[in-house]
Amino acid sequence: MSDSAASPSKAGILDWFGLRWFFRFLSSSIGQKFVMAITGLLLCGFLVVHLEGNLLLFVSAEKYNAYAHFLHSQEELLMVAETGLFVLFLAHLYLAFATAWGNAKARVDQYAVKQTKQAKGLWAASPSTWMFASGSVVLGFVILHLIDMKFQARPDIVYLDEHAPNAPYANALAVLSNPISRVVYTIGVIVLGFHLSHGFASAFQSLGLNHPKYTPLIKWISRLFAFAIAAGFASLPILVPSLSR
Repeated sequence: MSDSAASPSKAGILDWFGLRWFFRFLSSSIGQKFVMAITGLLLCGFLVVHLEGNLLLFVSAEKYNAYAHFLHSQEELLMVAETGLFVLFLAHLYLAFATAWGNAKARVDQYAVKQTKQAKGLWAASPSTWMFASGSVVLGFVILHLIDMKFQARPDIVYLDEHAPNAPYANALAVLSNPISRVVYTIGVIVLGFHLSHGFASAFQSLGLNHPKYTPLIKWISRLFAFAIAAGFASLPILVPSLSR
């Protein structure tokens, strides 16, 4: 009795706010790909802003410290931005798992056919499989980056007290100079570049912005964007440690 009463109540709320179509849309594969495209493009925007700030490491310690201190002085805005970024990342991650799970279920009946008619091995993997695999690597890289820079919890890195004027630059330099970080960060951003090279273009396709006339251009822009982001971030662990010598 309670279940039957709750269901009409929930349906009534959805009808009242006109949200029934929205939840139906999100439950469809098209809706999930649409939202994943939006969240992906917004995360791409964050990458551009984040890279721009980190490239100040090449300008001077003063510029980078001023940038970092300015961000942390805006505590309320920073909290809102970090929460929004976390929600975007979580939504993108969830939809990636949901899409991968849906694709896996759809391929169950075709498994035997694929075994006999398609090439075997690593290169036979579908784009969605590659995207899921590269996304998993990026997730691990992001977790390490948060441990390194946000929580400063790496036991093998000596951090400067965060209240020290030169702390942002000194701590960034300490992280990027760590041998483990240099290797993991370089590999991580290369895999990120691969992920972006396909994901950026796919986002426009999921939004319905694919056309024989414009699709090749979008793919080239996607590759250039991926290369710029990967090269920019890779330059940090490769070149920044030499600044302290």
